[in-house]
Amino acid sequence: MNGEHAPARTGLVGRAGLPRSEVPTHFDDGAGDYDRLVGRNPGYHEHLRASAARMRLPHDGAGLRLLDAGCGTGASTAALLSAAPRAEIVAVDASAGMLERARSKPWPSSVRFVLSPAEALADAGVHGPFDGILAAYLLRNLDDPDAALAGFHELLRPGGTLALHEYSVADSARARAVWHAVCWGVIVPLGRVSTGETALYRHLWRSVTSFDGIARLRDRLRTAGFDAVHSETMTGWQRDVVHTVLGTRPRSHNHPHTRTMAPRRGDAGVA
Repeated sequence: MNGEHAPARTGLVGRAGLPRSEVPTHFDDGAGDYDRLVGRNPGYHEHLRASAARMRLPHDGAGLRLLDAGCGTGASTAALLSAAPRAEIVAVDASAGMLERARSKPWPSSVRFVLSPAEALADAGVHGPFDGILAAYLLRNLDDPDAALAGFHELLRPGGTLALHEYSVADSARARAVWHAVCWGVIVPLGRVSTGETALYRHLWRSVTSFDGIARLRDRLRTAGFDAVHSETMTGWQRDVVHTVLGTRPRSHNHPHTRTMAPRRGDAGVA
């Protein structure tokens, strides 16, 4: 079973299959079942750790301040902690039920959880600068991905790294076929057996199939002002299905919306 973190309350893609008003309630009410289903898939956690490791955070995170945007039940928070055990981590999610589940787990005092949509972090008292941001399974669920990326850019220190951990299958016929087969052969049936409902898992399938290709996602980061943009995929059946897209806030003072970057030669996005 492969899952995702809770979508932001105010930012669901309408064609993803659930009315916007219903999805947070589904996550609030089903957080425990969701967490147990995700726990059955070791690859889910392994791949989140891979994305956190690809951020190349220095010195075990000592002195760093990190943001986990869309932390869900804490799987991505644990991945950040594994990559940077001495960092301060602010983990944010829009679902109260998912956050309650996350908070119930053992964490060091350096980890803090905050209830907030990704689009309204300042209203919840979450301010930069951060040395790194991990956003796992979040961007495709937002109304305005470009605004979110611009916001992440502003939250980062110059030289700080953004890592998007995300599904993207539009650029690969093989990946689309694999995603369809796994969703309807494994994810949706297992969700029905384990939780008695399938709405969230059908939402997952639809939101991924309608999302950006990986090349388009890299272009979004460049447009938002990120430098050194590149992507790496995962191993196993999720090759070309799950990706890490990385970008750095430049150390220059150029405004993110006035600078343009040509695609890098050889930026194929495959590890």
